[in-house]
Amino acid sequence: MNFETPFTYIHRAGSDSKRPLLLLHGTGGNEHDLLGLADAVAPERSVLSPRGRVLENGMNRYFRRFAEGLLDEDDIRVRAAELETFISGATRHHGLAAPIALGFSNGANIAAALLTAYPDLLSGAVLLRAMAPFKAMPKFTLPGTPVLLISGAQDQMISPADAKRLAETFTAAGARLTQEILPTGHGLTQNDLSHITRFLADKE
Repeated sequence: MNFETPFTYIHRAGSDSKRPLLLLHGTGGNEHDLLGLADAVAPERSVLSPRGRVLENGMNRYFRRFAEGLLDEDDIRVRAAELETFISGATRHHGLAAPIALGFSNGANIAAALLTAYPDLLSGAVLLRAMAPFKAMPKFTLPGTPVLLISGAQDQMISPADAKRLAETFTAAGARLTQEILPTGHGLTQNDLSHITRFLADKE
């Protein structure tokens, strides 16, 4: 059966006994960007890695923004719906279970939006340098869904208060949240990889 989608993406097959990873890159990235990270933290897992379809000055993103830190919330809703259609279709087409999102920055933000709007779509999430995608977060429930939120204490793009608000939102929704605040900025470090590896180790 053919699978038609407007997304350019990579599917890489792995163990059937492990939940696949949904890789969601940051601004300016593409479907190849997080493959190395996936290899480092969970090389045995299948991978779905779609490229963001929004262009900002030639850079790929998953949704529009008006300025740094000022997100286009209407566009987030539209793009999250497009991505939900892709994930649902791709997992069926490739015979995959509900994936664990592994998102960085813009990719982490769209993953957070997916969790709020489509709580049954993902089996978990690793959110790296994420902020709350909506000023007024909607009501939703994630009973027992495992979520790892890793923030940087010196992150110049995302304030500690906004990361805290996102963490509180997921906790209130019933997610099994693990939050780590690392002594670093917006970029990823070896500490990130260690925390992600431990988090994913027991997630079948």
